[in-house]
Amino acid sequence: MNGLAELGMRARGKVVRLNLGPFRPYLVTHPDHVQHVLRDNAGNYARQGMFWRPLNRLLGDGILGDGPAWESSRKILQALFTTRYVDSLADTIAKTVDERVAELDETARSGRTVDAAREMAALVNQSVVRVLFGDAISRTDGERLMTAYHAADAAVTFRLLAPFMPYWARMPGDRAFLSAVATIDDVVYPVIRRARARAAGDDGIDVISALCRARDGRDPGHDRWIRDDLVSVYAAASETTATTLTWLWTELDAHPAVAARMNAEIERVVGTGPALPSHVPELRYTTMVLQEVMRLHPAGWLFPRMATGADTIGGTRVKAGSMVLISPYATHRLAEFWDRPLEFDPERFAPRTGERRHRYAYFPFGGGAHQCLGRHLFDMDAPLMVAALVSRFRPRLAGGGPFTPAPTALLRPRQKVELRLLPAGHPTRIPS
Repeated sequence: MNGLAELGMRARGKVVRLNLGPFRPYLVTHPDHVQHVLRDNAGNYARQGMFWRPLNRLLGDGILGDGPAWESSRKILQALFTTRYVDSLADTIAKTVDERVAELDETARSGRTVDAAREMAALVNQSVVRVLFGDAISRTDGERLMTAYHAADAAVTFRLLAPFMPYWARMPGDRAFLSAVATIDDVVYPVIRRARARAAGDDGIDVISALCRARDGRDPGHDRWIRDDLVSVYAAASETTATTLTWLWTELDAHPAVAARMNAEIERVVGTGPALPSHVPELRYTTMVLQEVMRLHPAGWLFPRMATGADTIGGTRVKAGSMVLISPYATHRLAEFWDRPLEFDPERFAPRTGERRHRYAYFPFGGGAHQCLGRHLFDMDAPLMVAALVSRFRPRLAGGGPFTPAPTALLRPRQKVELRLLPAGHPTRIPS
């Protein structure tokens, strides 16, 4: 991804044809061109092709696909993932987060470090599972689901780096990937069958209940459809938040003034906790910090599309069948649209500055009709989780770094991010 960003910066946003041996995709980074592909002429750019094949084996053809299946899934899920729907679950989510953060007290007292990626994923997992499955899934199965997703993301790397390799040729990671998918199915399908059995008289507001009602809970042929939508929404709702929170602690360690200001805001708004949904609108600087983390470290760093028909992007002729690569990671670093693009500065998201920004200069949740449905959930979940942690602890890096992105489907740190959970009120830095 660093190579893509460098190419985009050198080209100053012009369309670049990449020469990757037998594979020659187009890199599109200029916000005007991104808007053309994701919104204005989105019908010509399908989520198909060699980059999607590895992910389709995990996510299926539902909300992350195209065509009639996607349209049907989008219609159902868009009605659910609204601000109103998320607000209706806010108190339950806040309670779930508070209980999960409280479980870290013993670890903090012991002085043991925690794996930030693992702990942030576990924290997010608890609330997302509650939104998707209600109380229809055990905590143990929820953790199995989270672990399997992480295993699949790591294992699919080899396929993503060599998307032109045929599937009859075995590659490293194939067996681990298929095992992870099997684990996900082992968790999800029994829950679907139970939810489908009670769908007729069920008025639950969790996503699986709504999907079963919409898909006709009596038809077992719809299980695969429901499975694909659940698996896709889980990935969108949980992985973006968990990945952003993991990168957050690396940036706060590198920028103590930002950390001090964010901590002071949380102390003023939340105090000693618990963090409540009513606090979120007041956590303005915390939200700005999270937005800046997503600018430099967008979880979904690559959006591949296949041109189904010939087109022209910014004066460059694109043939039908060509792959087009859109990368928020690259666009978010263009000096033509961002002052000091490589510096971490939450102030660029202050309300007075955001109004002048091109809509597609910043798009960590994608854009157009395929924009991530989990955005409303993130907008509440992420600040709430940061506030819950900081009102109780002062998470500090326990060494490591510099932190660089791993070549995985999601933009995770390559290095392990270890945190020590100090009591709230501890000085900003650990003495060396």
